[in-house]
Amino acid sequence: MKIHKEGHITIFIATVILVILYALALTLNQWFSYILFIFPVAIFLLILYFFRSPERKIPLNKELLLSPADGKVIRVEENLEEEFFDRPMLHLSIFMSPLNVHLNRYPSDGKVIYYRYHPGKYLVAWHPKSSLLNERTSIVFETPGGVQYLVRQIAGKLARRIVCYAKEGQGVKQGEELGFIKFGSRLDVFLPPGTKVLVKPGDKVAGGVTAIADISS
Repeated sequence: MKIHKEGHITIFIATVILVILYALALTLNQWFSYILFIFPVAIFLLILYFFRSPERKIPLNKELLLSPADGKVIRVEENLEEEFFDRPMLHLSIFMSPLNVHLNRYPSDGKVIYYRYHPGKYLVAWHPKSSLLNERTSIVFETPGGVQYLVRQIAGKLARRIVCYAKEGQGVKQGEELGFIKFGSRLDVFLPPGTKVLVKPGDKVAGGVTAIADISS
């Protein structure tokens, strides 16, 4: 199992703690100390699982936007996007549970025309106001065909660190790494009105694999 680079420090710290707890269990040499050691081992394995980075075969297609994240679609509706477009946009939300892969990917080829990081609160990721109040990054892309759309990484109740590799003016390739959100979180996509959305609430999506919208027209 490949571990993402964003997990290296966390896993190193967890390993040190695990070694210390194991040494303590050996020192106590009591049956209950070994049973209690099972819990930190389980947590360590969950941390490893969280930071996994599975190999993906990206189905490159310039006419489609691919999902930027693994998770479950919780919203597809028209909402006012106030930060950049200042007009109604199709708002698609993907909720990532702690068990999902948290590596984010670029939905299309194109260019980053806007990037902002916003510090904020840590409401639960599915809260309606989390898109505006939580720690978040907003990235606007323009495809080679001139379609502009916004991707917003949103920290959740557990996620307190958003990593984003996008830079304003940077050219990007579909399926490459956009960033990483540590622990439960959400990702929003704002699309031009009239865009043909290919998913609905309740659908499970895979980052860099599932097509979420048709931008051919």
